[in-house]
Amino acid sequence: QVQLVESGGGLVQPGGSLRLSCAASGSIFSFNVMGWYRQAPGKQRELVATITNGGTTNYVDSVKGRFTISRDNAKNTIYLQMNSLKPEDTAVYLCYARTTYYAWGQGTQVTVSL
Repeated sequence: QVQLVESGGGLVQPGGSLRLSCAASGSIFSFNVMGWYRQAPGKQRELVATITNGGTTNYVDSVKGRFTISRDNAKNTIYLQMNSLKPEDTAVYLCYARTTYYAWGQGTQVTVSL
C-alpha cells in the first residue's frame, strides 16, 4: 500500500496562511480521490476538501474561498493552501487517498491562535 506523509502544519496567527503537503510513497495517479480531513478536540472528524483524479474539487462550506486543494501527479503530492485562517480551523489535518482501499497519513497539527 502507498504511504502518505503530511507536512506543513504549525502555529499561525488569525488571518495567516499555511500550506499543507501530503507526499505519497508511490504514484497517486491511481487514486480516484484524495483529500483532507480534520479532527479538532471534542469534535467529529470533518471532511475539508477533496480532489479527483480529473481535478474536480469540493470543499466544506466553512473553508470555501479560503482553502485551495491541488495535486501534482508528477511529484505524487497533494496540497492544501489555507488562507485567512481562523481559530476554528485549529485541528489535526489528515490526508487520505481512495482507490480500491483507503490510505491515511499520520496527521499534522494546525493551530490558529494569537
